[in-house]
Amino acid sequence: MGIVSCHQTSYSDYDSQSHSDHLQANLPTLCSQPSLPSVPSLTSKSHHRHQEILPTTHHHCLTTLKGHSSYVSSLTLAGKFLYSGSDKEIRLWKRNPLDSEIDQENLSNNVVAVGNGAVKSLVVLAEKLFSAHQDNKIRVWKTTNQETNQQKCTRLATLPTLGDRALKSLLPRNQVQIRRHKTCTWVHHVDTVSALALSSDESHLYSVSWDRTIKIWRTNDFKCLESVANAHDDAINAVALSNDGNVYTGSADKKIKVWRRSSEENKHSLVATLEKHMSGINALALSTDGSVLYSGACDRSIVVWEKDDDGNMVVLGALRGHTQSILCLAVVSDLVFSGSADKTIRIWRGVDRSYSCLAVLEGHGGPVKCLTASIDRSSSDASFLLYSGSLDCDIKVWQINVPLL
Repeated sequence: MGIVSCHQTSYSDYDSQSHSDHLQANLPTLCSQPSLPSVPSLTSKSHHRHQEILPTTHHHCLTTLKGHSSYVSSLTLAGKFLYSGSDKEIRLWKRNPLDSEIDQENLSNNVVAVGNGAVKSLVVLAEKLFSAHQDNKIRVWKTTNQETNQQKCTRLATLPTLGDRALKSLLPRNQVQIRRHKTCTWVHHVDTVSALALSSDESHLYSVSWDRTIKIWRTNDFKCLESVANAHDDAINAVALSNDGNVYTGSADKKIKVWRRSSEENKHSLVATLEKHMSGINALALSTDGSVLYSGACDRSIVVWEKDDDGNMVVLGALRGHTQSILCLAVVSDLVFSGSADKTIRIWRGVDRSYSCLAVLEGHGGPVKCLTASIDRSSSDASFLLYSGSLDCDIKVWQINVPLL
């Protein structure tokens, strides 16, 4: 039997051209696809004894947030609030998971912003919220620090800004051809903006797109400073930034590329290409110190990359267990959370390069599209709060209690 890979346009299988019920009916099944046979498993039989003696991880779903009428495509935390994005709208939820009435009384009032196209990514910087959309735009919203969730965001800008577009359009060298007989300035994304990330000093916003470009924006005046054209051979689905200045991008072309800004030219250049996945890459996440990179793909595996003594990312192994595509990843402390098209979330922990799956969370009625997590400060134990968004249009809030090692 031949290998069944993700569709050529796998990055759009879980996204907007159709309604979520149509999307769920057309999810790719990967049951016959091998899972990275050339990469050693980090949860192989040699580790079963280690897994068996692990204390039990306790988890339960605190509440389910309902209100979105379309699938939930992005989540981000901001202080006492959770922002969620779906088709065109951004909702705000007050983080009080122990309250069984969380936001249920005012569902019609917690839509804080409306744009165009599915909201693919959300990033908060102080009182600014950046949202990436399927209509090729990035929108910037002004938020407030009110204690209520009945607030509205006001739009500050749409990127690229009118001034940026006008200035670039004056010179022919700023024009790029996007298809036959059509050009635009290089500051424009010309396809879905799939992911956003902030630099460690928060002075720059990075955006990646299905148009295969990476763009860098200044956060104080929203000017586009740089565009890396043809960064990949196919749509870019994910971006992750390390504190050491490395920029990681994951693509439907099965590759992860590592970029770094040259201090001489002040431009980003390619420093490495990481190739182990057998199909399109959907998600990237970095460990807290940036020394470990996790990549999730349609091949059902999470590859763990570790920085060697020379600063290069090398394969440590793969985390296996999901039965369909990995769609999202989140890292908090020493835990890795993975969401999949198989409708489950897995919790992984690595100890001395040996990883174990601590728990499998079940309850969503559709593929898990986005995750965000935090340490639960209200608990004295090793407790975490996990938020998951799904194609079932729901957001679930989970409490995870992990035994101390």
